[in-house]
Amino acid sequence: MKIHIRLSLILAAAVLAAPGLRARDSLSVVNAGEAFLEQLQPRDSILIADQLKYGFELDEVRAGTGIMLPDYSKGFCEGVEVVSPWVLDTVKVLEGKKKAPELMNIRGSITVTSFDEGEYSLPPIHIVRISPEGRADTLFFSPKVLEVKTMPVDTATFEVHDIKGQIQYPVQFREVLPWLGGVLLLVAVIIAAVLLTRRYLSGKPGASGSREPAHITALRKLDKFRGDAWWAPEKQKAFYSGVTDALREYIVSRFGVPAMEMTTKEIFDGLKDKDIRPDLYEEARELFEKADYVKFAKYVAAQAETASAVPSAVKFVTMTYQEELDTESGEAAGGAAPQEQEKSGSKPQAKEE
Repeated sequence: MKIHIRLSLILAAAVLAAPGLRARDSLSVVNAGEAFLEQLQPRDSILIADQLKYGFELDEVRAGTGIMLPDYSKGFCEGVEVVSPWVLDTVKVLEGKKKAPELMNIRGSITVTSFDEGEYSLPPIHIVRISPEGRADTLFFSPKVLEVKTMPVDTATFEVHDIKGQIQYPVQFREVLPWLGGVLLLVAVIIAAVLLTRRYLSGKPGASGSREPAHITALRKLDKFRGDAWWAPEKQKAFYSGVTDALREYIVSRFGVPAMEMTTKEIFDGLKDKDIRPDLYEEARELFEKADYVKFAKYVAAQAETASAVPSAVKFVTMTYQEELDTESGEAAGGAAPQEQEKSGSKPQAKEE
């Protein structure tokens, strides 16, 4: 409705600027009642710097009516200042045919204030109303008196006090709750990061959940699967899974191959360049392949095949560990011999074939 009123103002200006409209076309000056003066923050008195609305109300204004408002940009009233210009609001709309606006109640106002104590006679409000047919009337609204007061000062008991400090309000739980939630979330993230780091490091070569050597851990786990209690067809899947999982953990720790996330082919492709006897390599590979048949192809191994699974796994662990010990002892012996020869002053002689 504000847009409708603004369009009406534009139309009114156009009508007044037309050559056919002169000063004598204004038929009369109509006393339209009193202007209104309202506080933006109502209270029993008006103090300095309080802002008030000063304006008029028009009821049952026809649609298409133009309104010209007084210009207060060059001054309003001595001691009173205009804070904001005219604002027109449509208070009520009475619909006509086809729900088109027929009559409107309009309210227009400016915002004023004063910074000096006193009584001020505000100027009357004159507006020009132009009917849709082009008839112009001047509407007169009786002015109001603005009385501005200040807070009285008791000079007899008046005492100057220092500026008060900030008021310290008690901390409430709802204020602490976001910080508490943030701390708990941070703790949860740290715990998750630590657990993921431990899990990642546990899969690296040489990492183990226990302090005992890798071959001891593997042999201890393989020992659980000894005996014919695991040879029944319905238990073979758990049996072969347990045996191969123990070997996978040993391969991770012993050879640095991430066997826990690999297939059988990937594991033994990674072990090709390791120093493993061919017979041990082939025997372990056959054990893993047989385990795959049992776990994924519903293969039922013969009693002899199941009985040889644990001994084959134990043989692979013990022989590869023994070869590691032999290699380390050979390196230590080979490094000591040249030092003893240097001390005795003799040189090693080449062996004749």
